[in-house]
Amino acid sequence: MDVKAGKMLERVAVAALEKCVSKLSRISAGKWSVAEAHVSLRSMDEAVKEHVSGGATSAAVYFEIKGEYPFTSMVVFRPDDIEILSRGFLGFSFSKLPNLNQAQELLLSELGNIILNSLISSLSNSLKRSFIPSAPKCVQGEIPFLLEALWASLDCSGKCSLVTVTLNLQCDSTVTRSEVITIIPAAMEAALAAALEPGA
Repeated sequence: MDVKAGKMLERVAVAALEKCVSKLSRISAGKWSVAEAHVSLRSMDEAVKEHVSGGATSAAVYFEIKGEYPFTSMVVFRPDDIEILSRGFLGFSFSKLPNLNQAQELLLSELGNIILNSLISSLSNSLKRSFIPSAPKCVQGEIPFLLEALWASLDCSGKCSLVTVTLNLQCDSTVTRSEVITIIPAAMEAALAAALEPGA
C-alpha cells in the first residue's frame, strides 16, 4: 500500500464518518464522535490475528458492494452494550438478554445502515461511481469469524487495505465503542488515489 494513498483513504473515511456522527448526534439522545482511525495493509490471516477477541461475541452489520470496484464494510457493536446503544440512540433502554431479539437486531441494522451508507456515499462521490450495496445483514460471532466472513465475499487472496475507524457513543457518563471496518482491494485504492490526486 502506498503511504500517500493510505492517507487519502483515511481522510475520506474519517470525513465521511465525522459528518455521519454529527448527524447522529443531532437525532440521538447521546453524543457520537470519531475516536480514532487507521489504514493498514493486511492479509485475512493477519487481520484475524490482530482481532482475537478472547471469546467475546460481537454483533456486526455488514454490506457487500459488487461491480467494478467491489469492497465490503461492517460496523461491529458490543451486544452487552445494547442498553447504552438503545438509550443513546432512541432515548430509552432495551433490556440486555442472552441473545439479541428482533427489535435489538433491527436497532443495530438501522444504526449500521446509517453509518455504512455515509461511508459508501463518500467513496462513491470520490470515485464518481454509483455503488449499490447489498441489503444490510446483522450477524453475531467473534470478530475473527466476522472478519473471515467479510473477506470471503471478496476475490482478495493477497493483502488488502483495511480501514478501521472507532466511534464513541456517550450517554450520560457511559461510553460504548463500535468499530467500522472496511476492506478495500488494491484496484479500488489505486482508483481512489488517482481520483483524489490534485488536478485529477
